[in-house]
Amino acid sequence: MTQKSNLIFVAQVGAVHGVQGEFKLLSFMDDPVSVLEYNPLLSQDGKPALVITAARAHKGQLLVRAEQAPDRTAAEKLKGLKLYVDRAELPEIEDEDDYYITDLIGLEVRGTDGSVLGRVKAVEDFGAGDLLDIQPKGGASYYLMFTRENVPDVNIADGYVVISPPAEQVVEGEAK
Repeated sequence: MTQKSNLIFVAQVGAVHGVQGEFKLLSFMDDPVSVLEYNPLLSQDGKPALVITAARAHKGQLLVRAEQAPDRTAAEKLKGLKLYVDRAELPEIEDEDDYYITDLIGLEVRGTDGSVLGRVKAVEDFGAGDLLDIQPKGGASYYLMFTRENVPDVNIADGYVVISPPAEQVVEGEAK
């Protein structure tokens, strides 16, 4: 198992807004505005990636300006940039039932019967919610929606998650 990073994924640059270099910032914090408390935001290698100079709420979204985006063209180049905060800067987790999503990476995956099925390879969110990327003991990895129904037990302290994936659904009809 590889050593875990001390960086926590907290935000991602979204679409450009207007011509002055403003863009949407997709915050993954419990309180989306709290991402503004961490400046600069870091890249995956831990180096400063985005220095926010202004921010405002607009239609339920966070619009920001940054040193790295003085105009629309520069802002467009930032789209998709993943932003991180050093774990030491974030609040301590006090409840054993709470954790950061990144803490799931590398955990053993067990079935409801206790059998070891594999490991959590990554946690992804393509827009419809968190997905566990599970690497089984053999074969290709697969995604499982990270819901209480599919993942009834998360035990960070003991290093495992229990999964209860839904039964495969067979779709009847002709393939087109």
